[in-house]
Amino acid sequence: MKSISSLAIGSLSVLLASATLASCSGNKGQQMEMPAPAIATVTLAPQNVDLQSTYPATIKGKTDIDIRPQVTGFITKVHVDEGQRVRKGQALFTLDQVQFQAAVDQARAALNSAQTAVNTAKMTADSKKTLLDKNIISQYEYQLAENSLQQANAQLATAKAALVNAQKNLAYTVVTSPSDGVVGQIPNREGSLASPSSAQPLTTVSDNSQVYAYFSLTEKDLLALSGNGKGSLDAAIKSMPAVRLKLSDGTIFPIEGKVATVSGVIDNNTGSSSVRALFSNPDGVLRSGATGQIIIPSPMDSVLVIPQKATFELQDRRFVYVVNDSNKVVSTPIAIETNNDGKVFVVTSGLKAGDRVAIEGVGTKLKDGMTINPTAAAPAPDAPAAPAAEKAE
Repeated sequence: MKSISSLAIGSLSVLLASATLASCSGNKGQQMEMPAPAIATVTLAPQNVDLQSTYPATIKGKTDIDIRPQVTGFITKVHVDEGQRVRKGQALFTLDQVQFQAAVDQARAALNSAQTAVNTAKMTADSKKTLLDKNIISQYEYQLAENSLQQANAQLATAKAALVNAQKNLAYTVVTSPSDGVVGQIPNREGSLASPSSAQPLTTVSDNSQVYAYFSLTEKDLLALSGNGKGSLDAAIKSMPAVRLKLSDGTIFPIEGKVATVSGVIDNNTGSSSVRALFSNPDGVLRSGATGQIIIPSPMDSVLVIPQKATFELQDRRFVYVVNDSNKVVSTPIAIETNNDGKVFVVTSGLKAGDRVAIEGVGTKLKDGMTINPTAAAPAPDAPAAPAAEKAE
């Protein structure tokens, strides 16, 4: 009886061991039969691209003129409002004219008095001349009369100059616009004292029929612009394409601009130089003090382009996974153009036309030497067309 039980137990152990081996073998077979992951790839081919570089910009009117009075007085009337478009010579402010009108009246009275003195001195000199001709008086007596006439004429000239100065001061009490433009902030109103020495101007008139957009280029940008010193910066500026202006709300200003000047000095603190682009602004959409972004296009012909997501960095070098003929991915170092639009890279070395590059799973699924099932990447959706831009004038 005991032998039969031992035999049964032994048979059961053999069956369990066989089942375990069979199970392990089945799992191992299943693992070996797992298919290669499907990974999207692109086949490289030369193409033309138009990369864009953007730079923060500040907009200024072509002329921003601080309006200051030329005489001191209390403001009696403000003729314009903030944001109003004005013409050259248009009245902006009127200052208290009472004292200046009184000065004009006083100067005019002094002029009349001086004119009367001249007339009297001339009559005396003429009379003395007649007496001298008849040898009734001496030459000395006649010369005294002549000197009195010259002194009266000098006083008359002084009175005339004083009247002109008083009239000019009276005219200065009406502050006018020196150019066409748009009125800025008006911090002082009726009753405020206005003075030429005041730190704050009465207002600012901005001629914004044309505006300047100021932005900065680094020393490296400037060197690249001049071909690393092979050409002149002036020639490079003239040959630069028209630039665009992205406004603060993300819209593109419809008129293209042109880079006009580059500062000859590089700021030691920022390592950059100020650049000025000129835009026509016929409708006055752009206002002095606004901000935006300058977009500089950089067209490139027959270059290899890859999505930025297809790359990864390792020890300051950039790599991609190239798919070989055996559908294995091989990490390949590449060099890229520094200028990019944030979406794609232009490859300068490391790849050639016809290479297949994996664009999925980079940094997560893929490993060097891994076998994949390459699939064609879905075409990228068309980017929205930018609004047509008018040519810069």
